[in-house]
Amino acid sequence: MKIKELILYREPGHPDILEAMAAFMEQGAEAPFDPYETAGKLVEFSAAHGFKGNLWHDFLAYVLATNENAFSTACEIRGAVEGTVNALALHDFSIFREWFEYDLEDLDECLDVRVFGFLKAYESTGTHSQVFNRRIRDDIQALSESLSAADTDGQWHSILTEFYRRFGVGKFGLHKAFRVEHRKGRAEIVPIKNIEHVYLDDLVGYESQKRKLIENTEAFVEGREANNCLLFGDSGTGKSSSIKAILHKYYDKGLRMIEIYKHQFKDLSDVIAQVKNRNYKFIIYMDDLSFEEFEVDYKYLKAIIEGGLEVKPGNVLIYATSNRRHLIRENFSDKEEVREDMHRSDTVQEKLSLSSRFGVTIYFGRPEPKEFRAIVTTLAKRAGIDMPEEELLLLANKWELSHGGISGRTAVQFITYLKGTRR
Repeated sequence: MKIKELILYREPGHPDILEAMAAFMEQGAEAPFDPYETAGKLVEFSAAHGFKGNLWHDFLAYVLATNENAFSTACEIRGAVEGTVNALALHDFSIFREWFEYDLEDLDECLDVRVFGFLKAYESTGTHSQVFNRRIRDDIQALSESLSAADTDGQWHSILTEFYRRFGVGKFGLHKAFRVEHRKGRAEIVPIKNIEHVYLDDLVGYESQKRKLIENTEAFVEGREANNCLLFGDSGTGKSSSIKAILHKYYDKGLRMIEIYKHQFKDLSDVIAQVKNRNYKFIIYMDDLSFEEFEVDYKYLKAIIEGGLEVKPGNVLIYATSNRRHLIRENFSDKEEVREDMHRSDTVQEKLSLSSRFGVTIYFGRPEPKEFRAIVTTLAKRAGIDMPEEELLLLANKWELSHGGISGRTAVQFITYLKGTRR
């Protein structure tokens, strides 16, 4: 079977579909697979990804776009590469071209069925991709069309080299954000398929804070020196939203984000090892970071940020949010003269040293009443709420008194309430 002759692309994604389709093309009705089941799997796969047109071509383009191997990852970093790997890639592309050029209507005739021809010009139901955003879906479909129009293995080589250079390869090339899960005894970086779309312009006010965050992030994505960043201050003031918005702003420049929780800090070294040689900039994002006195997981974080033997790679930064400036709760006893602790100042410094390892700290405070009113009126205008300003602000003041006080989050919740109750 041709699939066994692949060298670089030996472990393609979704092998059940590829193996069955390759067997049908080579063995016809003798293939040990059910054509109806295989067609159903191909349709379900395509529906989940939002594909349309020739679903077989789209599937093969997806396999090529997501397969991480010596050729694709090298092109991701440097574009066109030299060496024997190019000949190996051409060998595999010749096999994929054979699959590409097989007419699905001929496959129906060979198998004496009437099913695959429907997948040659499939019309989408109009639903969005459940796996990645529309732009990525469109990029893969554009790749499918380019490969369909190419006549030689060399043209395929050029097209895929440029695709890997522009968009990257695999999960890091196709997705913006990730979480860490334990699978098979190790930390695995898993894509987050549905992420909240937040933009910096959505955050009313806090201009100096946003500017400071942008300056540090731009330096990072442009390959200049940048610092780990701590956003601290009152709850509901836009700390987490600012970091999410940064991801959307710089995704096209190669920025990716990995969310990690404090119980996973022991996995930080493993996570960094998996991304340090990739051609992306990774922000490791820690939301609502704080530690109680009895918790010691912060020591893993301290070692990673600064102090371990291995230097943190240049394509990784840590961005954290916290309601506490010093991250670790201090007890009054830490500052008292305690006979049992002859080095009490060392105890306090041990706890304070974590926050000092963030080179950039940005304070997000609760807005003043005047700023809160400006946030409410701006959000109401964006939401298309037509109400006299005096009435709007009177209702907003009543709302914040019973919903957590003045903050950007309170203002957003108030506007959401108005949108849901006004007809």
